[in-house]
Amino acid sequence: MDAPFLTPIENPKGLLWKLLYFYCKKKFGKVMTPLKVMAARMPLGFGSFSGKINQLDGKLQLPAETVMLVRQKVAEINVCLFCIDIGRAKTIEASMDQAKFDELADYQTNNRFSEKEKALLDFVTRLARDRKMEKELFDKLAKHYDERSICEIVWIVATEFYYNIGNIGLNVHSDMFCDITKMRKSQRT
Repeated sequence: MDAPFLTPIENPKGLLWKLLYFYCKKKFGKVMTPLKVMAARMPLGFGSFSGKINQLDGKLQLPAETVMLVRQKVAEINVCLFCIDIGRAKTIEASMDQAKFDELADYQTNNRFSEKEKALLDFVTRLARDRKMEKELFDKLAKHYDERSICEIVWIVATEFYYNIGNIGLNVHSDMFCDITKMRKSQRT
């Protein structure tokens, strides 16, 4: 069953919600389902919380590709189809190496990934999949990343869980943002 468990609210009440829908449609090509299913049913402050996470991500010092590798890996582990889709759309928009994201599931044996990225993804996989961490794996990550970067990595895993659980709990699936992004990008060139 691909339909969300709650019927999406297509026409929100209140000017701020209408503006948020308009902005989302302008930015992404459509109003995203989590906004219509969950956020529109909550006080505006709850809906703006996701926007705040996105705003805080802009303050991260990690390279954008590293941030997206972490987000994509966590979304894949949690099988959040919406998050996988919107994450890939962001990587397409930013002209990141799509082959790397296509091969993310095989990172451990794939030469496309550096030792640094493999250490990162081992750490992220253990944390997201098993919700625990060993000192040995932490130390392996610390050989490649400073303390701030490690804290940022944990932040990304935690906030991706927030997104994933909200979407999974309400049965929100892909909005086909990858297709929209590819189409919009080809129209600009």
